[in-house]
Amino acid sequence: MKNILIKALTATAILTSSTMTYAQTIFSRPFETIHGTAPFSKIDDSQWMPAIDAGIEQAKAEVEAIASQKAEPTFANTIEALENTGSALDRVLNVFYPLMSADASDAMMEIDMEASAKLSDYSTWLILNEPLWKRVKAVYDKRDSLGLDKEQSMLLQKTYDSFALNGANLQGEEREKFKKLSAELSQLTTSFGQNVLKELNTYEIYLNKDDLAGLPESSVTEAAEAAEAKGRKGEYLFTLDQPVYTAFLKYSSRPDLREKMYRLYTGRNTKGKYSNLENIKRIAQVRYEIARLLGAKNYAEHSLRRTMAQNPEAVYNLLNSLRDAYRPALVAELKELAEFASKYEGKPVKINPWDYSYYSNKLKADKYSFDEEALRPYFELDNVINGVFGLATKLYGLKFTKNDSIEVYHPDVKAFDVTDSDGSFVGVLYTDFFPRSTKRPGAWMTNFKEEWVEADGTSSRPQVTIVMNFTRPTADKPSLLTPYEVETFLHEFGHALHGLLAATKYKSLSGTNVYRDFVELPSQFNENYLTEKEFLDGFARHYQTGELIPAELVDRLVKSSQYGAAYQCMRQLNFGYIDMAWHTVTEPVADPVAFENAALEPAKIFDAVEGSMISPQFSHIFSGGYAAGYYSYKWAEVLDADAFAYFKEHGIFDKATADSFRNNVLSRGGTENPADLYRRFRGQDPDIEALLVRDGIHKSDEARIARPRKD
Repeated sequence: MKNILIKALTATAILTSSTMTYAQTIFSRPFETIHGTAPFSKIDDSQWMPAIDAGIEQAKAEVEAIASQKAEPTFANTIEALENTGSALDRVLNVFYPLMSADASDAMMEIDMEASAKLSDYSTWLILNEPLWKRVKAVYDKRDSLGLDKEQSMLLQKTYDSFALNGANLQGEEREKFKKLSAELSQLTTSFGQNVLKELNTYEIYLNKDDLAGLPESSVTEAAEAAEAKGRKGEYLFTLDQPVYTAFLKYSSRPDLREKMYRLYTGRNTKGKYSNLENIKRIAQVRYEIARLLGAKNYAEHSLRRTMAQNPEAVYNLLNSLRDAYRPALVAELKELAEFASKYEGKPVKINPWDYSYYSNKLKADKYSFDEEALRPYFELDNVINGVFGLATKLYGLKFTKNDSIEVYHPDVKAFDVTDSDGSFVGVLYTDFFPRSTKRPGAWMTNFKEEWVEADGTSSRPQVTIVMNFTRPTADKPSLLTPYEVETFLHEFGHALHGLLAATKYKSLSGTNVYRDFVELPSQFNENYLTEKEFLDGFARHYQTGELIPAELVDRLVKSSQYGAAYQCMRQLNFGYIDMAWHTVTEPVADPVAFENAALEPAKIFDAVEGSMISPQFSHIFSGGYAAGYYSYKWAEVLDADAFAYFKEHGIFDKATADSFRNNVLSRGGTENPADLYRRFRGQDPDIEALLVRDGIHKSDEARIARPRKD
């Protein structure tokens, strides 16, 4: 398997790590590189554990110094001091974990299991440090008399909550049980994530020329080149990588092969050595037991305490209100699609889940003369990069300059200096666009370094990376993106801007360190520009002729953008209901298949398919930090639709509106309650109506519907 070490090398790497000292690792001193970026070529797998072990020990010493001091607890000597601990540990983890998701070796996966256990133990030790907790509580109890500003107040509240909501008040047997459960949960979630990546990399589906009916040239060429690279010239290799799988279901005219691909994709991690069925059952139970120890009825109630929603009832109110609003439109969409498919095939057709993309694409082409493949030539990746970067230039005055002097972790990766309109340095942005066996599926943004203010007042600028799995270039064509891939780029770039434009004192409040149901606002806000002609005209040109994207194609894109909105919404609601079901359990789940099917019932689109599940691959909630939080995509969608409607009122590139969005949302991170930040930008609370209008569920002149919310 490409870029993956064999087991013998893995064993060697781990053995070597046990003999290397921390002083010998690159992490024992500041990186002597441009902007202090990571020197990836100087890092090998033998360095991770010595650096992590030393980082934990140093952090413990720093914490003990705070906890054991004789001086009266103050905000400065306790809360700020605690905020500044762990820099050595951060230095290594901020490199290790981004690489684990984007370019992991077998050795790193083994190290991850060892490190996760030690980090869980450290986290539990920190939270249950009684002298430290007493100092934190002492400062918190006199918070009203300290004269703190908003950011200091938020740091104090976040610090207090990190203890109070995570077991600091536990004593005796309960404290020991919490330690054991926390360690077990860390191992379970790590195992879950590794199983998803490992099984995905096992799928190689070889097809013959006769099996390719309906597939676009780009898919066929890529599959031929992939097969040839494996020594099977004349065949066509398909994987379950997202762009490959998505294109196959959308374009293949072979229902038998669409069904095969669908069953393989949705059957992952349900059986065999990489099954996650036992993992998800145990993760849910452990989380419930932790929540009960901490005084909550279930894990969702515990987890939602520091969100805009605040409790499960508010989440279900949102999910149910969207379900009720979109259900009639979904019924109409599926009826229209079945009628179209029957007419297209000349016989009655039942729409199965593996048929939806194929026939909906055909219907869009028929109804709107819309074909995503016809748009690919206008979305050449380099042009899209210029367009997406250019959006930040128009809105916020940012400039992106490729810097070849910054070392990258893989040849696919590029690094950019980001500067502000006045020429000042904003941060570093890494881009990583293509699938590989060492990268997990999906798309995400993360940091190699966050933003904060040094003691001398210097702003320490962030290093941000955006990672995706786009269509690769072929021997005779550059990477040409679908509109969906452009939208994904815009989404992750929104997260990147949230990190890059941070202007906060404390790194734990910087950038995307906000409430989970607020973090998707900047990313989903950016997606709105995909259907704006004024934006597309700035970069969407034919990669061969240089012709600007025709107005009629843009018009078709805009008109077709609302098609399938009900299906897409209900699909997201499915994920939200599953998430909430797993995290409101109060007893062990005996049958995860039946459990998932019951959870899907409120927003069910298709009947259950035997052998197909969502939960065993649902990395967001079982290993990615979104436990009881997947609803936040829809919560933030209400916000982003409302925010963009405000931009539309003033002009989508209006400088004053953009400045307000930057200053009140993007730069403030988690320094204030997000509801206050949003109101400061918008001048009012959001409601659901802008989303319903954008999706075509309501006309703009229909009665407004109040958004269920809880401040």
